[in-house]
Amino acid sequence: MERITTGIIDDPASNRFLVPRRVFTDRATFEREYAAIFDTCWLYLGHASELPAPGSFVTRKVARRPILFTRDRDGEFHALFNACPHRGATVCRERSGKSPAFMCLYHGWTFGSDGHLKTLPGSSGYPEGFKTDPQKQMVHVPRMERVGDFFFISFARDGEDLATYLAGAGDYLKLVSEHSASGMQIVGGTQEYAIRGNWKLLSENSFDGYHAACNHSTYLEYLKSANGALSATPLAGDAFDLGNGHAVVEYSAPWGRPIASWVPLWGEEGKAEIDEVYAELVSRVGAPRADRIARKNRNMVIFPNLVVNDIMAITVRTYFPTAPDYMEINAWALAPREESEWRRKYRLYNFTEFLGPGGFATPDDVEAIEKCQQGYATAGDALYNDISKGMIRSDAPSFDDEAQMRCFWREWDRRVTAAKVMADA
Repeated sequence: MERITTGIIDDPASNRFLVPRRVFTDRATFEREYAAIFDTCWLYLGHASELPAPGSFVTRKVARRPILFTRDRDGEFHALFNACPHRGATVCRERSGKSPAFMCLYHGWTFGSDGHLKTLPGSSGYPEGFKTDPQKQMVHVPRMERVGDFFFISFARDGEDLATYLAGAGDYLKLVSEHSASGMQIVGGTQEYAIRGNWKLLSENSFDGYHAACNHSTYLEYLKSANGALSATPLAGDAFDLGNGHAVVEYSAPWGRPIASWVPLWGEEGKAEIDEVYAELVSRVGAPRADRIARKNRNMVIFPNLVVNDIMAITVRTYFPTAPDYMEINAWALAPREESEWRRKYRLYNFTEFLGPGGFATPDDVEAIEKCQQGYATAGDALYNDISKGMIRSDAPSFDDEAQMRCFWREWDRRVTAAKVMADA
């Protein structure tokens, strides 16, 4: 059988990596992506701290599917399709809360937080055993697994387990969890916004160190003008392939980090507290790992669409496409439970100031992504994006090279090509 490719040119001998621009605009490619990627990969659902007690729940949409994420009375977690097995109406219409049961608005069927049918109005009209029929219970997502407090789901009934899928990214999630001795928690609400651009552009952007100096120059100038907001630490680091399309850039930076990286703006009192936090880290995880946690920044993409930005604050972000040129984004702030009031205030300020949809960085990124998408409509002879920066290196890729993007694209190409071959067989 002739192998059908996506058109990516991956030529290490010539130091060329080119991505055809049509994969950002083509409707057929978009549908293949859902079949090959979003319907089969492990996708982030939520954090355990969002369901702090039995009866807690949140609703969200994952890959075009409405999901009810619950914690039952025994403390067990469940991922349910948020649709009534009777006639398909949405069962839970609230964003989040606490409830031992959920009643469908249409006919009053009521389900426990484990998805089991509890009450059935007009039950005399149904045969014996109807209420306990497995087909009459809310449907669980085929697979749900967790790594630490991060929960993932997969709509594929078969395939590799989560730990295998995450590969090297699993240790980076563990690294984030180790910021706290008592556990991490989602704080504040959900940031929600949309971008008129292809989802893969945000995957690229999320760990692209090359664009920071130009696209975020306003933020860097702002920090320079804020007396004491910067240290003398240079912006420098490396990119790492974590396997299975996941990658990370890990680097030093001059801004402060409330975990344990002090800047003069915080004063001597702040320095004393930061020193205490760092000493606790060293005693708990050892000096080398404590140094990474406190003094290194990380922008990680877990294929296909989970971003963990562990920088001046920790942002957990997902994005799902609804069309080739449109995506919906959700983002949450993650923080240590025991964090002091002033460190928490600074963290959340950074979350909104730089990473939020109204901050310095995100509007810059949205503008760039949307301008890229508009540019693809010009067609003509400019058929490819060049993602070859750093291919000439014989040593470790720099954080401002594009090796991490090539990791993403190789996995994308492998999955989409395989799906197309199967469809055409």
